[in-house]
Amino acid sequence: MPSSSLISVTPLLPVAMLALIALGGLAAWLGRLGHGRAVVTACLRAALQLAAVSALITWVVAYSAAIAGFILLMYAVATYTAGRRVTGSGRGWWWAGIPVAAGTAPVLGLLAGFKVISGAGIVVIPVAGILLGGCLTATALAGRRAVEELTQRRGEVEAALSLGFMPRDAAMEICRPAAAQALVPALDQTRTVGLVTLPGAFVGMLLGGASPLEAGLVQLVVLVALLAAEAVAVLVTVELVSRGHFTS
Repeated sequence: MPSSSLISVTPLLPVAMLALIALGGLAAWLGRLGHGRAVVTACLRAALQLAAVSALITWVVAYSAAIAGFILLMYAVATYTAGRRVTGSGRGWWWAGIPVAAGTAPVLGLLAGFKVISGAGIVVIPVAGILLGGCLTATALAGRRAVEELTQRRGEVEAALSLGFMPRDAAMEICRPAAAQALVPALDQTRTVGLVTLPGAFVGMLLGGASPLEAGLVQLVVLVALLAAEAVAVLVTVELVSRGHFTS
């Protein structure tokens, strides 16, 4: 069976994967984290989805319409997932599409406009996926923290209103500091790259035969673009929450 220099594809690989899935699910179950089943189903879904993408990607990158459709599909899933995480009930989840798009579109446009990335589908799709994934996480974390903060500190919001604050400004004063914490994971990843972790783009470039300098430049572009996209997504998410679009 084929192997790479990073992962050895052997008959023991499925056994190892099942053991890892069981370990994650068991840890969540024993710790009463409430996600034991979700860990298992998420891993199984990932396997099925990656298998489907692997089968389709060769065909997708050959046609411009297919590339655009694939990116729109990723965007729709990111919007739905982030929106459900913020609202909980699922109502109003479509508002999450605004911060996800606001973070992804301009950054992807800048990268393409300055010729940092080519217009080839095999390049655009993974870059768009990275940005959409980052904005999904940032929107979900920022939105959820902001909504929870407004719910728990409703009295402070009302106090600000009694002092003459406009509703948007009163909500912003309460939820913005908590929502801003959604940027911490991206900040830590960027600050510690090369010192704590060697991210996937860097390792993938090295395995593909690129020089360490080329791999480092690619990873730098990815991290800076991702941080910019997530910052915009958090900004827009807080604005939407403060205006009541994610809350009743």
